[in-house]
Formats: sequence, C-alpha cells, structure tokens
Amino acid sequence: MVVTTVFSPMLVTVALAAPKAGVSNGVADMIWNAGPMVKLVLLTLVIMSLACWGVVLVKFKVFRRAERQSEDFYELYRKKKNFGLLYRESQALSDSYLAQVFRAGYTEWGRVTKFLESLGSAEPAAWNGEEALSTVEKAMEGAMLLEVRRLERFLSLLATTGNTAPFIGLFGTVWGIMTSFHHIGLKGAANLAVVAPGISEALVATAIGLFAAIPAVIFFNYFMNRIQAIQGQMQYFAGDLYTVLKREWMRRSAAQAKEVVEESPAVVRTSR
Repeated sequence: MVVTTVFSPMLVTVALAAPKAGVSNGVADMIWNAGPMVKLVLLTLVIMSLACWGVVLVKFKVFRRAERQSEDFYELYRKKKNFGLLYRESQALSDSYLAQVFRAGYTEWGRVTKFLESLGSAEPAAWNGEEALSTVEKAMEGAMLLEVRRLERFLSLLATTGNTAPFIGLFGTVWGIMTSFHHIGLKGAANLAVVAPGISEALVATAIGLFAAIPAVIFFNYFMNRIQAIQGQMQYFAGDLYTVLKREWMRRSAAQAKEVVEESPAVVRTSR
C-alpha cells in the first residue's frame, strides 16, 4: 500500500509521457521482459496458485462423495436394521464419515459386551452402563477426530497461500522498483522510459500475488465451514447412537436381572 501510494504519481507520469513506440503493452510482454528475480517470484506464485486449484478440485470431489455416502448410510441407519447387518453393509461406504463413526462405536460396543458377559453375574459392579458406554463414546470421538483430520488434509496449503502470496508478490514489487532505480543510477538520468519497465514488472508481481491469494482464502473458509457442519452432523449421530446403545444396554441388564431372579429358588419362595 505504501509503495503504491508513493509511486502513483510516477506511474501516471509514465503512462502519459512514455513514448508509444517500442513500449510493450501486453502482460505477457512485461513478464517476458522481466528480470530473473521477478520471473522467479512469478513462477513461485503460479506454482502455488496451480497447487491450490488442484487441492480445491480434489476437495470438492472428496466432500461430495463423503456427504453422498453419509446420506446413504443414514438412510440405512434410520431403517433400524440389525446393527450387525448394518455394520457389514456400511463397509462398502468407506468414504462416509457417519459410517466411520458407527463402525468405531459398534466395534467398541462389541468388545465391551463380550468382556462383561465373560465375567458373568458374579461381578455386578462391572455392569455399570455409564462406565462401560463411556469407552464407546470415546471410540466415536476418536473416529470423529480422524474424519475431521482426513477432510482437513491439504487445506493448510490454501491457508499458507492466502497468507504468503501477497507478501511474495510485494517482494517482486519492491525488487522491480529497486531495479528501476538501479538503472536510473547507472544511466545517470531519471528518464521515465528507464523507470517504466521496472514499475510494470512490479505491478504484474503484485497482481499475480493477489490472484493466487484471494481464491485460496475464499475456498479455505468455504471448506472449513463445511467441515464445521460435518462435525455437527457427526456429533448428532454419535449422540443418537449412544442413546440407542444405552437403551439396548438397559434392556440386556434387565433381562440379566430377571434371569438371576428366576434361577434363585429362595427368592421365588419368599415372593410367594
């Protein structure tokens, strides 16, 4: 901003007073006639911009596939099928974040129930539903964290480009202006025709820096907002699954207690 303000009068004077003959007007000509350092800056910005657009295109595909498969999985989940059958069907939906949360929770649920059932009724304290289901909840939280990290992969490139590309372009701007003044010193005269090419190179570097940074910032914010929405979906689904598993746990505990009462003759006589 400061450099542009200082040299604005000079740019206007150059545009009005520079001779038309022999002066390149196209951006391609300005880039071609730029110095080695400015060309290096421009090449760096172009590579960063192309990499960002590649990430954007890939992420659009990843998010669309993940959301579509998650919708398909949730439709299966709403049908209230047997969870064992749902687990097998969900393996085909490898990109669904909801399916990943479900598989993590259901797998941990199976491990906990098998372990506690192996203890038998001799350990009533072990059948504390809240403590047992807390491991299932932690397993689902771990799955949600992994899914968020998977969706955030390579988004740091967009953030880095958005933060650094304007400064890289500014470096090219400063270097072009330094080159222009250096030529003035070598020629011993402040000829506008000597200053104009360097200023043009500087403006091209700034423009390309902004061209790389602005889309990167826009799409970074866009994808992060989508990830926040997905996090909300996963948290809602994990809470609903936790409630379903808790009800199943209470049903099994009630059935277990009923079996113990029926198998105890002393209790039966006392009840009569």
